[in-house]
Amino acid sequence: MDELVYASNTTTSYTHLFNFEKNFVPQDAQMWMEGHFPYCFLYCALYAILISGGKLYMSNRPKYDLRRGLVMWSASLALFSITAVYRTMPSIFHLVRHRGLHYNICVPNINEDLILGYWSYLFALSKLVEFGDTFFIVLRKQPLIFLHWYHHIVTFLYSWLSYVEDAAYARLFAFINGFIHSFMYIYYTFKAMGYHPPRWLAMTITLMQLSQMFVGSFLTTTAYYYVYIAKVECHVTPLNITVAGIIF
Repeated sequence: MDELVYASNTTTSYTHLFNFEKNFVPQDAQMWMEGHFPYCFLYCALYAILISGGKLYMSNRPKYDLRRGLVMWSASLALFSITAVYRTMPSIFHLVRHRGLHYNICVPNINEDLILGYWSYLFALSKLVEFGDTFFIVLRKQPLIFLHWYHHIVTFLYSWLSYVEDAAYARLFAFINGFIHSFMYIYYTFKAMGYHPPRWLAMTITLMQLSQMFVGSFLTTTAYYYVYIAKVECHVTPLNITVAGIIF
């Protein structure tokens, strides 16, 4: 049975831990992610090959409808994003309200905060699952732009790298991304069901995605300042800052 436990960590004073969160061992997850990181490049290569092969396969075939599958797919990712945001929100809000900028950027805590650690782990893995978005586009013969699959690849690699390195500010990236994806996949779900959400809603989601880039740029620039200019202790590697700089 799940139970109410008191967690003396760097975030909330207590929280309800589900059994799967309570039994999570962040060090084991981090070691597994580190050991499998080289395979990420293989996954990306396979993803690109399947995209090209899929487009070639569909070139002389009628498009698939896949409406029901797309509804379930989008709804599942929406549910995951909402749950991840809901579970990590108390920890993130506590950090932002009660810890300084340096702590939020530079001091990792996913090994102490089981909830944040567990959902950060699932967040990194979910970026691989999200490759599936592309195959619905290919099989339904919808326009596929370079930015779409490029974004999926770099986000997947960066999320996995950040978890392996325990990059402190990555928890903020993950929370913001999950928050935006909650709305985005709800929007996709209703579109797949045949509804036509108002245009302003699509524009709002686009603005949220753009704001994510600005926040990401701010966090990356601040990390660069702490590491290279202020030269204070900061648990963000030069590689991570470089990759984040390219993305944002």
